[in-house]
Amino acid sequence: MTPSAILMYLLVCALAPLLPGVATRTKSVLTGRRGSPVWQLYADLAKLFRKGVVYSRTTTVVFRAGPVVLAATSLLAAALLPFDGRSPLLGFTGDLVAFAGLLALGRFALVLAGLDTGSSFEGMGASREVTVATFSEPALFLGFVVLVLVTGTMSLGQMLGAPLAAAWSGAAPSLILAGAAFFMVLLAETSRVPVDDPATHLELTMIHEVIVLDHSGPDLGLILAAGGLKLALFGTLVIGALIPRGTYPPLLAGLVLIAGLLLVAVAVGVVESVMARLRMNRLPQFVVAASALAGLAVILQLQRP
Repeated sequence: MTPSAILMYLLVCALAPLLPGVATRTKSVLTGRRGSPVWQLYADLAKLFRKGVVYSRTTTVVFRAGPVVLAATSLLAAALLPFDGRSPLLGFTGDLVAFAGLLALGRFALVLAGLDTGSSFEGMGASREVTVATFSEPALFLGFVVLVLVTGTMSLGQMLGAPLAAAWSGAAPSLILAGAAFFMVLLAETSRVPVDDPATHLELTMIHEVIVLDHSGPDLGLILAAGGLKLALFGTLVIGALIPRGTYPPLLAGLVLIAGLLLVAVAVGVVESVMARLRMNRLPQFVVAASALAGLAVILQLQRP
């Protein structure tokens, strides 16, 4: 743990709510609408954390614990990524499994919270949420396999650090494919178009928004903040695969990451402005395509002499 790692961790967590605003603003500009300002989520969080919380009489402690567990697991997962291009706050061999496991645990807690309401509508959303996750997690792990093959290590700090920078020139095709796969996983895991639409209110198409309908006040604020941080985490994987920052000075590596995250948010907004949400029966095909890209990257890397 270095001072630069601590500083970048705090900076990324602080800037994470900006990313959904950048994506939404980009979509508004490209579709000819005024739209909300890029800092809208900050205002929403400030308002929600000042409000009270309303709980249904049918819910239990499971419902109340869901947002807390989601926020805590997102923060812990962030501590495993080397935002400064060198070392994470917490790093160990095999921490890539812990990273995916923490995000899965947060999703599981939120799904349980939705089921705890006793609503069949939220049960439908929970079912859709875990279905999408079933297809996106293999793509995430295949992307990690590419990084393991390229760097020869199973630590995220090394996989996205200097070893990756040293091997990038010889493994560029595989890493570009892995970066594309990570971006598709980002769209699925953060409930963005074409997998889901965070602005939708149509009952037949809602996925993530369904299971948070009964949350209010600070609980909803934690969920929204965790969503922004999750976008930053997967954006870091995309930037890490495409831009080797391990040899940069910590300050420059951090600035490149912040600029890259903003570009990723803009790319999300571009996708949302040129594509419509896919039909429910087409979602598995989109997410499996991410696995196919990552699988092709693994094959290319295995064929290298």
